[in-house]
Amino acid sequence: MERRLAAILAADVVGYTRLMGLDEAGTLQRLTALRQQHLEPLVAEHHGRIFKLIGDGLLVEFASVVDALACAQAWQERVASHEAAVDEGRRLTFRIGVNLGDVIVEGDDVYGDGVNIAARIESLAEPGRVYLSSDAYRHAKGKLDVSFDDIGEHDLKNVAEPVLVYRISAMPTDAAPVSAGSAVLPLPDKPSIAVLPFTNMSGDTEQEYFSDGITEDIITELSRLGDLFVIARNSSFSYKGKSLKAQEIGRDLGVAHLVEGSVRKAGNRVRVTAQLVEAATSNQVWAERYDRELDDIFAVQDEVTERIIEALQSRLQGKADVRPERQTPQSIEAYDCVLRAIEYSQRVTQEANADVRKLCERAIALDPDYAEAHARLANTYVQEWNQGWNQRQEDTLDRAEAISLQAIELNSGLAFAHALLEHLYLWKKEHDKAIAAGERALELDPNNSDSLAIHAMTLGWAGRAADALPVMKKAMRLNPHHPHWYHFVYALALFEVQELDDALASLHRGVARSPDFMPNHFYLAVAYADLERDAEAKAEAAELMRINPAMTLQSAHRLLPYRDQNRLEHCLRGLRRAGLPE
Repeated sequence: MERRLAAILAADVVGYTRLMGLDEAGTLQRLTALRQQHLEPLVAEHHGRIFKLIGDGLLVEFASVVDALACAQAWQERVASHEAAVDEGRRLTFRIGVNLGDVIVEGDDVYGDGVNIAARIESLAEPGRVYLSSDAYRHAKGKLDVSFDDIGEHDLKNVAEPVLVYRISAMPTDAAPVSAGSAVLPLPDKPSIAVLPFTNMSGDTEQEYFSDGITEDIITELSRLGDLFVIARNSSFSYKGKSLKAQEIGRDLGVAHLVEGSVRKAGNRVRVTAQLVEAATSNQVWAERYDRELDDIFAVQDEVTERIIEALQSRLQGKADVRPERQTPQSIEAYDCVLRAIEYSQRVTQEANADVRKLCERAIALDPDYAEAHARLANTYVQEWNQGWNQRQEDTLDRAEAISLQAIELNSGLAFAHALLEHLYLWKKEHDKAIAAGERALELDPNNSDSLAIHAMTLGWAGRAADALPVMKKAMRLNPHHPHWYHFVYALALFEVQELDDALASLHRGVARSPDFMPNHFYLAVAYADLERDAEAKAEAAELMRINPAMTLQSAHRLLPYRDQNRLEHCLRGLRRAGLPE
């Protein structure tokens, strides 16, 4: 038995069972050709060795983690190019995980924790993306022309300790925004701005949440101004850690101005620098540095916001000072807890959700009148419902409603709390209350893309799909690098107005980015049943049951929040035709 250090690449085809259900012979033929003509030569070129083929997956050994990651990146590019001409719903797409670790070698086979961790990381990866362990990251950092995103610690099956996971920041296979319609986004007819993630200058990666929180607070304050066009956090943060020119970012996001800055936190002192630049020219419009006590951070945020507004005043229409007054927490420690909670909430795991809840409860204990802490706590219960983590679902929504209303009682101008109410009222099938809450959220924060998307979803299920379409398009324009679930909301509205081809295209984009997001498969099954494409409908129903073996027509009846019972029955007929059990 031989032991050695090796870089292991684990790759797997996304949605292989569904693809085989659609066209078994064609899928096998294309996968074999892709492997023999492209992937095997690519592995050899990067000095790797395929030591195991597992159906639709491959395991590859490299002596160098740099070679493994270079191969992984080229692999995804080669697959995307090879499959570009294939219909979107039938394309082969891979997930890839890379780990550097100790392995055991017996003959031509390799096994051990080094292999297991690579395979577990691969299962976390988004379609078309490359994920890697922290051990692989440490050895590859600075040796490849790519940047990496820290996506947090993950508990991996049969691995004793949590593993910190990274991903290569951007791949050519990333789904393009549905909303753009073209490569270049036109500038809005109002002053437009994106606030890029402020750089953490504290010399401690543990302080990253703080600089991110300062950035998000400034975005939120600017977003509440209806006379501005403010890019969403999700899209602004897609540039974190990247070295791109202002012109490139401005062109990519379709905005005229960018805010850049840095935060240095040391003890009870904080230094914030900020500047406003013209995206097209990189010319500086305004810049300032603030050296303050930590307790003054809220005043700094307000001053940065006001100075940005003043700099853009000539293009505003006299409404720049009409902003609801925000609530400032009384405890800087409570504020710190909420910033940490927001950072954890980006991970969307049950463990992270539990951590968010503890942090919010701690913030409320420190500052009982802190409305945002209450709202963020309520959101943990909404997430339990959305993700199916709590089986006492009605109780979960009732708890979320009570806490959200408490947050609004403490601060009626907190848009996030009103948006939460819309979301939970939708799942409780109280459509009028949901729409009213959503309209109030958008009055308070007209640039909030997630609030717009939730409102579009409510309108779609409430029988107002024609009204939902422009709302959803606005959400996607404000958030060009939007999360995967936007594709579903857009498709829902298209489905309800009988634009089935466009709905299918949007659903397939969603599946490519998040194969296990069930709503996409619900509506793909129904749409294919409507089109009498029964093989494809049955394949989507099989995907639903793979993701959730307990899924039935009765479950779908309970979950789909239609106002119009005829539309609900139509969906159930389609799911029945697709083969979903009673």
